[in-house]
Amino acid sequence: MNGPHDMGGMQCYGPVEPEADEPVFHGEWEKRALAITVAMGGTGMWNLDQSRFARESLPPVQYLSSSYYQIWLAGLESLMKARGMVTGSELDGGRLDIPPVETKRPAADRSVMKTILATGGPVSREASGEPAFKAGDAILTRNNHPAGHTRLPRYARGKPGVIAAIQGFHVFPDSNASGKGEDPHWLYSVAFKARDLFGSGSHEVLLDCWEPYLERAAG
Repeated sequence: MNGPHDMGGMQCYGPVEPEADEPVFHGEWEKRALAITVAMGGTGMWNLDQSRFARESLPPVQYLSSSYYQIWLAGLESLMKARGMVTGSELDGGRLDIPPVETKRPAADRSVMKTILATGGPVSREASGEPAFKAGDAILTRNNHPAGHTRLPRYARGKPGVIAAIQGFHVFPDSNASGKGEDPHWLYSVAFKARDLFGSGSHEVLLDCWEPYLERAAG
């Protein structure tokens, strides 16, 4: 979707100014926000792409005025409220008002949590069919503006590029985020010239693009 999260190449936001020696967390609450979000993801009530879409769907003013982990926490609240796991009054009052919802997976025991986190949640799948493109092929990204989640940023839509590598067969985020299933597709690393994306620059930009984002360049 087009939203405040997709800021690459946008003007009027000023330069990116990294914080010198920035710590991983700026406060204890940020550690808890990350831990709770990851733990709740393990319940199976939503998938990774739905979690990302929840954060992207926050109102622009809220998104742009929030810190990184404030956005994570707000996204988690949105996911839980949509599934009847919590109410607004419970969040405001910090008190249980409705019966707990049975989750799709039980909470993991703390003794195995480190193993679970180290393993992660791989999104590669067994290939179906052959890739439409090979390394060196010239492509053009589709100029789509979907209402839902997508991993193709605005600045790279309708742009020419070259297939740099085939990265395997992976879950398609656009489908997975909307609850329509994993619908896996071939994934490619695509090399773009910076001047084609941003109007200037002599370097290349590499983006991972799923096959439905691409079409063969004319000629």
